[in-house]
Amino acid sequence: MPTSRNAKGVDILIYSQDGKDRKTIQVKTLSRRSAVPLGKDLNHLFADYVVICRNVISENPECFVLTPEEVRALAKKADKNGKVTFWLDPPKYDCDEFRGEVGWDRIGSGLAEGDSAKDGVGQSEEEVEHVSRVRGPLGNLTRQECG
Repeated sequence: MPTSRNAKGVDILIYSQDGKDRKTIQVKTLSRRSAVPLGKDLNHLFADYVVICRNVISENPECFVLTPEEVRALAKKADKNGKVTFWLDPPKYDCDEFRGEVGWDRIGSGLAEGDSAKDGVGQSEEEVEHVSRVRGPLGNLTRQECG
């Protein structure tokens, strides 16, 4: 079930096929390439991963996978008239290290131990096709352009 705008907490809970591994994900969605608003503090970033999805209403959405520690380290802070806000600028998250298939690989495949996500062992043809379609092509930004 989707959460309401800026709801605190975990958005997605995932388990491996064998149930031995569990991971949590917080999702930030953007309609275009823009800064990710993070609020007045960074204490709400406690999931295992933060997934930033941008261009979500377009034909070509993109996703970036970061850890909460990376988001905290890359976030900018502003203090205007005593009001503190944090955000994550696009050049900080828009890089190959966090993008597309490389980003999703940071989370892992979720396959049971001994199965291989790279060759599709343990997956039906439809599952392999779906994973390829969801992950999409990698971008072409260089590592130096990130951070």
